[in-house]
Amino acid sequence: MTEFARVVKQCAERRELWQDPDFPASQSSVFYHQTPPFTFSWRRPKDLVQHPVFIREDAAQFDIVHGKLGDRWFVSCLGCLHLTKGLFYRVVPADQDFHQESGYCGVFRFRVWWCGEWREVVVDDRLPTVNGKLVFVHCQSSHQFWPALLEKAYAKLHGSYEALKYGTSLDGLSDFTGGIAESVSLRSDPTSCGRLLAKLLDLTSIVTSVATPHAPQGKGQQSSSSSAPEKLASGIVLGVNYRIYCIEKVECYSGEQVTLVRLRTPIGTSGEYLGAWGREGPEWDAVPPHEKDRLNLKYMADGEFWMAYSDFVRTFTQLEVIHLDGETSRDEPSLRHKTPWTSRVYQGAWQRGVTAGGCRNNTDTFHINPQLHLVLSEMEEVIISLNQHSVMEPKVIGFTAYPLSKNGLDSISKAFFKKHKSLVNSQYTNSRQVSERVQLEQGGYVLLPTTFEPAQESAFTLRVYSSKPLKLKLVDSVPGVTGGAVVRARGSVEGKSLGQYQAVFLQVADEHRSVNAFQLHELLEACLPNDYIKSCASLDICRQVILALDTTSTGRLRFSEFKDLMVSLKFWQNAFKTHTKERTGILKAERLRDALEDVGFQLNTEVLSTLVLRYMRKDGTLRFGDFVSAILHLTVAFDIFEKRDPLQNGTIKFSMSEVVLTVRLKKDP
Repeated sequence: MTEFARVVKQCAERRELWQDPDFPASQSSVFYHQTPPFTFSWRRPKDLVQHPVFIREDAAQFDIVHGKLGDRWFVSCLGCLHLTKGLFYRVVPADQDFHQESGYCGVFRFRVWWCGEWREVVVDDRLPTVNGKLVFVHCQSSHQFWPALLEKAYAKLHGSYEALKYGTSLDGLSDFTGGIAESVSLRSDPTSCGRLLAKLLDLTSIVTSVATPHAPQGKGQQSSSSSAPEKLASGIVLGVNYRIYCIEKVECYSGEQVTLVRLRTPIGTSGEYLGAWGREGPEWDAVPPHEKDRLNLKYMADGEFWMAYSDFVRTFTQLEVIHLDGETSRDEPSLRHKTPWTSRVYQGAWQRGVTAGGCRNNTDTFHINPQLHLVLSEMEEVIISLNQHSVMEPKVIGFTAYPLSKNGLDSISKAFFKKHKSLVNSQYTNSRQVSERVQLEQGGYVLLPTTFEPAQESAFTLRVYSSKPLKLKLVDSVPGVTGGAVVRARGSVEGKSLGQYQAVFLQVADEHRSVNAFQLHELLEACLPNDYIKSCASLDICRQVILALDTTSTGRLRFSEFKDLMVSLKFWQNAFKTHTKERTGILKAERLRDALEDVGFQLNTEVLSTLVLRYMRKDGTLRFGDFVSAILHLTVAFDIFEKRDPLQNGTIKFSMSEVVLTVRLKKDP
């Protein structure tokens, strides 16, 4: 049962209107940082108008406004969403209203693409007002409440209405469509932008253009929401996303060809173009009737207009584009006959000590970031988009790509990234989404999404879009044993050096010349040379030693097995020292995989993640005792697996009691 269904059932049983406990009707839901300029009164739509409507299909015109405290960019997003009906009803389910007979109980649901998935967001319909008037996004005259309630759902995801002040239209369009966002400057190279625009209009992309008075608004810059929208003399409203539908050449009576762009304002007739080639422009008098018919001039929808491409690039400053894959775009009628993007998606996380290596400035840890193998079947322009899931406390993120030689993945190591130059380097920003358009040759590449600083944690979604086939998969190791972690004491030299321990061993041993975990603890306290090594002499580790080295299943060690332990400790100490050169006795968690590889274990990211969660200390490091405990855990685990998989099929079966036993052996002491 979904949360929405559960709430409706609960309210029906109690005969009450729902109040959302996760987004309460309080000042903190509106402003979390600034001091509220007003005292807000929360009211339901039925308290504001006599006949509230959720969606009105026959609304004469677009009448959504941002109100005194709402955001202009958000209204622009809602306008674009409203123009793409197939995508609109995915976000705004139409089977909701304010009628008691339909089961109205004060709860509404919306769907938003959030943190790499479509998420249903449930809100109550209490809205913040001042003096009985809505002060955020609302409809002026049609009494529709889907815009105000969708804004509330979006604010709930962000933690407050105030957080939306720092949003952008690109983020909003991406969240409401499920696509990846790209911004293209129109001023840098108008000719190449024209070719790109024509290409984009053939693909399943929602292409919009924006006119900004200054540089595009970035994250962290507060939008001006209370002032009236600024307009150019041509009627174009600044900061609004105008949807672009096509680019065409029209031939005049004189034989002159003019390149035109067809656009539509998302905010109704208030944002319509009044310049050359507009609806009533005299320029159309020079165009033959058959050309006008071809361009469907008589039957343009409200808010649609044509504009000369030369005026278009002078008026608008950037393209803001949302790219949709075939599955996402299939419900949108305006995209059905377009070529669908091919997309590949990877969802992962940066985990401290495991996959949070930071950008390529951090040469010692860069290689531990997630490595993705990208394969292109032919030369192609691709769009790479990285979306972080840390919304409240965003990290500075980006990505880097390297071409691979014919040896492919076999050549990738820590040394690889020190020797080779990167081919693709995105910008690093604390935006929720970073995208880059790159031209790549046929072949393989390794792609690393990263935070700028190491040890910063966040989940992320990385998507690669192309008009041609491509492959994307995580580069990871298969868990296995590459050498003997437990070293056997053999030969006269070892026997002579270890003989000194025999007298002490026999003093604490029982009549069978063996020791249990408690006696081993006492023995190691006496035999190990210093505190650095003695960190592995805890009682818990002694119990692990018995589990790993006991060959008689009696829970005791004989002297021969004790000698194996002492030789192994020396071997493990050498591996530990190799990776702790800066601070003796302290191993950074980022180096655990390499240190364990030196001992003889090849691990994948999932296993390493579990080990780091189990052994890493608050400062992000491990001590020698932690390292030894990890080795003993792995020794037991691989030993169990190998004994139960003699044919090396790669899978084994456990009974319930065996699972409980295994978990008991693995759990924290």
